[in-house]
Amino acid sequence: MSAYLVTGGAGFIGSHLVEMLLAAGHQVRILDDLSTGLRENVPQGVALIEGDVADHAVVGKAMEGMDGCFHLAAIASVQRSNEEWRRTHDVNLSGTVNVLDHARGSGGNPPRPVVYASSAAVFGKPEYLPLDEEAATVPLTAYGADKLGCEQHGFVGWEVHKIPSRGFRFFNVYGPRQQPDNPYAGVVSIFADRLRQGQSVRIFGDGQQTRDFIYVRDVVRILRHAMETPWHGAEVYNIAT
Repeated sequence: MSAYLVTGGAGFIGSHLVEMLLAAGHQVRILDDLSTGLRENVPQGVALIEGDVADHAVVGKAMEGMDGCFHLAAIASVQRSNEEWRRTHDVNLSGTVNVLDHARGSGGNPPRPVVYASSAAVFGKPEYLPLDEEAATVPLTAYGADKLGCEQHGFVGWEVHKIPSRGFRFFNVYGPRQQPDNPYAGVVSIFADRLRQGQSVRIFGDGQQTRDFIYVRDVVRILRHAMETPWHGAEVYNIAT
């Protein structure tokens, strides 16, 4: 049994991951500022530190005694990243650096592994489909740029401090607890909510657009497997269907 910190553990994806880790017998601690996460998503008996991942000291406190970290906390909005450039940068990139900094080990303790969320936004406008991990990363938004920065710091963390890490470029994740009233919610939850209310589905454009969707429980299963698989430095993968 291991003890893991889950940043963003009260959110959509994080709460499912917490449930899976608990079911496997692990101890879990959550760091979440509850800006989008919900307190009711925190299982009874799980320690919640209500704080900002951009706060270096808060992250350090949350990491105490942990064997590894699943870093999912983010302001996951392209629109907000462009409008609130500095704030989203502080959370999305500086917050990741904070996690890596406290994972690198000190006082004779070895570095601790980090599994973190990147994003398909790192690709910008793809040159070809389907995308693989070798596709060019030319982000066109502040969100994508910060997520690409997370990957680069992950590589540096291994080269300089031997912090093992695996980053996953999330595409369109859907499933229970995704909030359809959130303006940045995925289209699957929005469509499902409208259908439940007996409303028609609104399609913008010509209906020929394609997107890659992946179910949230498939995502967290992969994240857990990534933490439990032997480490080979710093790696980055697409997480899609």
